[in-house]
Amino acid sequence: MGLSQMAAKTDSSVILFCGVKFMAETASIISPGKKVLIPDITAGCSLAESIVRENILEWKRKNPDGIVVSYINTTAEVKALTDICCTSANAAKIISSIPEDAKILFGPDKNLAKYIQTMTGRDIDIWDGDCCVHEDFTKEKVESLIAANPGAEILIHPESSCSHDPSILEREDVFVLSTSGMVKRAGDSPAQSFIIVTEPGVLHQMNLMHPGKKFIPVDIGNKCYQMRKVTLEKVLWSLINEEFEISIPESIRAKAYPSIERMFHINSL
Repeated sequence: MGLSQMAAKTDSSVILFCGVKFMAETASIISPGKKVLIPDITAGCSLAESIVRENILEWKRKNPDGIVVSYINTTAEVKALTDICCTSANAAKIISSIPEDAKILFGPDKNLAKYIQTMTGRDIDIWDGDCCVHEDFTKEKVESLIAANPGAEILIHPESSCSHDPSILEREDVFVLSTSGMVKRAGDSPAQSFIIVTEPGVLHQMNLMHPGKKFIPVDIGNKCYQMRKVTLEKVLWSLINEEFEISIPESIRAKAYPSIERMFHINSL
């Protein structure tokens, strides 16, 4: 979401978004009039693709007064049927802002939803979707690393399947954070070693920003290969040819934008 906000603020009329498709779509939603490009049009997301507009419409038919909260990792079509978007950093605040008697659908990430449900105590209809990378970050893998690295802090992204496990959450050395929150915590903490429970691409930034500290990935081989479709060669090709353009029909963009705008408003309170 942070990159999409940067795209909206820049004076440039062309945005080359080095990420997966839903990210570029989000940038296009909040940057009308700008040309948004993505270097590889096939770069997708298992989480975003786990829910479609028909799923939202079916839930709304059964719950006409219900509120749909969608993780930012969703398509433009899903955002167009969403009441409020959220990020991993503000999801708890968004859910807590909704009246307690309201029926809520949270999608598509079941692990983030279960973590938020644990933190807020709210009754939530949870969509059964997940990030194929974070789903494999299990309690057993984390506990094995904890045993092998005494004294290390454990930084967990809430998309991880272990993020809502009681035996993990009860530990005082566990911090469930967004990606940016993990990077910040690594700098703020007096700890010198950290078990990192998220996609290992963040290790590069952590090592650059916090040299001298030790970062231990829960599984260095479990990577998002969709993100890794974006290569320097494709970036150059995209810049030269101004392809591939992400174009959101205005009929969808106009319905999707309010869900993001409501998130910004609630987050500012």
